[in-house]
Amino acid sequence: MNFEELKLNRQLLNAIEEAGYTEPTEIQLKAIPQILAGHDIIGVAQTGTGKTAAYALPILMKIKYAQGHNPRAVIFGPTRELVMQIEIAVKQFAKYTDLRIVALYGGVGTKLQKEHLQKGVDIIIATPGRFLDLYLEEEFVLKEVKTMVLDEADKMMDMGFMPQLRKMLEVIPRKRQNLLFSATMSERVERLTEEFLEYPMKIEVTPQATPATLISQKLYTVPNFKTKIHLLEYLIRKDETVTRAIIFVRTKKSADDIYKFIVRKTTNTCRIIHANKDQNSRINAMDDFKDGSIKILVATDVASRGIDVREVSHVINFDVPIIYDDYIHRIGRTGRANHTGVAITFATEAELYHIHKIEKIIRMPIPVEELPSEVEITETGFEEAQEFARELDFYKKKEDPTYKGAFHEKKRELKTENKSSTFKPGKASKPKVSKANKPQPKAKPQKPKAPKKPK
Repeated sequence: MNFEELKLNRQLLNAIEEAGYTEPTEIQLKAIPQILAGHDIIGVAQTGTGKTAAYALPILMKIKYAQGHNPRAVIFGPTRELVMQIEIAVKQFAKYTDLRIVALYGGVGTKLQKEHLQKGVDIIIATPGRFLDLYLEEEFVLKEVKTMVLDEADKMMDMGFMPQLRKMLEVIPRKRQNLLFSATMSERVERLTEEFLEYPMKIEVTPQATPATLISQKLYTVPNFKTKIHLLEYLIRKDETVTRAIIFVRTKKSADDIYKFIVRKTTNTCRIIHANKDQNSRINAMDDFKDGSIKILVATDVASRGIDVREVSHVINFDVPIIYDDYIHRIGRTGRANHTGVAITFATEAELYHIHKIEKIIRMPIPVEELPSEVEITETGFEEAQEFARELDFYKKKEDPTYKGAFHEKKRELKTENKSSTFKPGKASKPKVSKANKPQPKAKPQKPKAPKKPK
């Protein structure tokens, strides 16, 4: 089937053809007719399979042309990167229409966004926080909204957006079409759908949390942080297949440290994205990565759902994510739009605990690779080994409150040893005397009391 058979208008078909799309993906084939028919939808599909077009095209088809001053559709994303990505895609499909599309997100001033809203808007694409801020300032009215989309709803739950979502559901008209799309469907998201979806149709292209088939996964077990650094250096310097890579880390500090190491030791064609970077810096880094000016992008999970670059050859998980759904979204940055890709994960002994959990979610083992012989393997220091043990204890206790942990066992063994010994070395033991045999102190003779004087 082609896009013409989906009964889209000529303006949209011209834009689709110009964008280079020839055949609709499975999620688009199944979702577009149902959305055009007015059904509420829960769409579950792998990243990189065209979820944005699956809801954007029917919305554009239904709205058709600019009208009035207030929005008729709102699309919510959890991060500014994802909102910017959705904005680019929607504007690309709406190229031959006069529809007014405005993106609202934090990290930048509100002045320009307010100016766009004051000119009139048909579709708003926004993060929940900035959307509510401008709504409370009465910059737009929501009484004409007919369609609402939640993209990556599971990430919204993880980021604590539930209170904002409930507030938005109170102010958006009840008679509307609701669309929810994600690569994973957690229990919390299921509960959210029960709150605002009415008899939704669930479209599940592949079982949820399934990696794309074009992604080749690899796992390297490494003893410590320094060995991870040596392996990363080897891959960037020696592996010729690494043409464009995203390196994901868990913390902002790790991102800064690894970025400095890469620039100092391997290549200066590298940029960094995390929450402490200002919006212009993040936009410039993303643009440089997309146009091929830089080879390496170091990022925290804030960017794991907002990067849409077709020819990312490798995703490298320098740290294993502790929010397991993020693994799917991280590796989904490669293998997009029918391109193949490689996802490499480094895991220490402590991180293997999370790997086993991830493998249960994705329902497949991650193939283990041997470390290349050229990679220097350093010895794990005492403090780092202790940190690994503490981390394992923490997550095992979280899973099973009765688990005592390695450190508890050592303390218990030490106490048992102390109780079993009857005397301390180097000191003579004193014989124990029972209370019955213990000599009692002699009683003091009492003086006779003087007789009382008569009154």
